[in-house]
Amino acid sequence: MSSDNEARVHFRVIRYMHEAGLKLHLQSVPLATASTIYHRFFRQAALKDFDPYLIGATCISLACKVEEESVRLRDIVNVCYRTLHKNKAPLEIGETFWALRESVASCELFLLRALKFKVVFPHPHKYLVHYLRALSDWVEPKVWEEVPVCRTAWAMLRDSYHSSFCLDHPPEHVAVAVIYFALLTHGLEVPCQKYAKKKWWQVFSKDLSLDIIQDIITKLMTMYDMENQLSSSSR
Repeated sequence: MSSDNEARVHFRVIRYMHEAGLKLHLQSVPLATASTIYHRFFRQAALKDFDPYLIGATCISLACKVEEESVRLRDIVNVCYRTLHKNKAPLEIGETFWALRESVASCELFLLRALKFKVVFPHPHKYLVHYLRALSDWVEPKVWEEVPVCRTAWAMLRDSYHSSFCLDHPPEHVAVAVIYFALLTHGLEVPCQKYAKKKWWQVFSKDLSLDIIQDIITKLMTMYDMENQLSSSSR
């Protein structure tokens, strides 16, 4: 399987994981952890050797434990099955249910060993909260209220986990990049930046450069292009 085809498979699986996570009422951070575990595993494992949807369901289960999200394994199995098999009847307690439950439980132990129990990750979310709060003080309140920079940045951060670049960049850099991209999207400039000795993004992260920001944005745009291609092919 080519790298492009593998990227498409991973995109579909992450989309399935996020859909299941929303049905399970998971918060953003557990979903981010589940996605990161998934990408970390397949960074070292061959896609052809594993069922990615089983790995995805297991990542959700493991992330719930890591982030202390109280979700029953029974619910994870039922919701993931229903998300993957939309045209089938809901899963009943029986042979198929117990087999899937056992598969997820066993796979969870396998994932922990494969990742050497390193399943706790720093995420951009807390940085994004602080950076947006600080940025709001630099922009006119009326403009900040009318232009949905915050909503766009949060949506971009959530979408970014469909790609594996969360493994390649520090969370602070990702947080700044999605804000930068959100500002570009809405045509909004931070006041007085033309005269400032430091750009606003340098205030937030000293080791960040414009090249790094542009690299992250390019990866985001590539991810969105893939989403459009998959949407077009499914029509």
